[in-house]
Amino acid sequence: MKFRPALLVASLLLATAAHAKPHRAKPLPAPEPLGPRPALVAFADELASAQQWDAAALREQLSQALDLPRVKQLILPAAVGTAKNWTAYRDRFIEPKRLEAGAAFWAEHEAALARAESRYGVPAEVIVGIIGVETFYGRITGGFKVLDALATLAFDFPTEHPRAADRQAFFRSELAEFLKLCRENGLDPAEVRGSYAGALGWPQFMPGSWRQHAVDFDGDGHIDLMASPVDAIGSVAHYLAAYGWKPGETTHYTVQLPADRRERARLLAPDIKPSFTAAELAAAGARPSDAAREHDGLMAVIELQNGPKKPPTVLLGTQNFWVVTRYNWSAYYALAVIELGRAVKAKRPPAMPAAAAPSAPG
Repeated sequence: MKFRPALLVASLLLATAAHAKPHRAKPLPAPEPLGPRPALVAFADELASAQQWDAAALREQLSQALDLPRVKQLILPAAVGTAKNWTAYRDRFIEPKRLEAGAAFWAEHEAALARAESRYGVPAEVIVGIIGVETFYGRITGGFKVLDALATLAFDFPTEHPRAADRQAFFRSELAEFLKLCRENGLDPAEVRGSYAGALGWPQFMPGSWRQHAVDFDGDGHIDLMASPVDAIGSVAHYLAAYGWKPGETTHYTVQLPADRRERARLLAPDIKPSFTAAELAAAGARPSDAAREHDGLMAVIELQNGPKKPPTVLLGTQNFWVVTRYNWSAYYALAVIELGRAVKAKRPPAMPAAAAPSAPG
């Protein structure tokens, strides 16, 4: 998964949750303050100078942040060779309690969802799917102190991670964004809680995403993704629109892959990036659905594993599927969002027909 300042949803966990992490029996050491290590001091001095803050106070604040072993454990990817299972991953989200919560959320915020769809072109069901997968409609927003989590990943990122340097640079950027966000909103950095990766509130925006994409959708004069589900609704829609959501376009189609292994591998190589027209897929021996053959645009050939004993799930992802993966760079995540939103929509009562106009007097 590539990191962007725009948004890394804390669901780095979700991106790898299609496969289980191995059990780690070794007890973790107790958290300790990071201390005034050179990289931390340099970061504090540079940020304080750029923002005209008190450098000594910032150095002290960051030095007292706790180095959290649990956060470093959670950020590591699953062990190589661990089998992914789309069906098991899906079942974590498409289940009765989450569907009931989603239907209640939609009923309570129907006007805001309709307004977001009208303004940004993003269907209500996609917004509902994202908030449902991310936080179970506000029930699970994270219990880590964000300052500690981000400082841990910014200054003591686990070196065994295959992309440790990139990840650590990203989290340093997000730590700066978090401190700016707290200053702008009158928040105490030491008290804000979120995910182990530092994501915040109902939609689990990273601090940089909050500052760049969040909107005041409830009209109260300030943006609050922690306590305003209406702000979360508008912000999710605004984020997806900024990444190129196409109103009216579906997210994916069905397809049968070609029998030739080399052609299959070539089509699957771009992963979630739309790369082929319907004609190119057919020429390669794939069999797109009739609807996919009419699609005007590029599509990605996506394969989701279902464990070692079942065949994979294969689909064609459109531009809009790719946009959902900008929230979390995982096809498993994107399809869970889409299917949860559709399932919640199906659970809602049918729309009432418009009342018949009264007959004209005879």
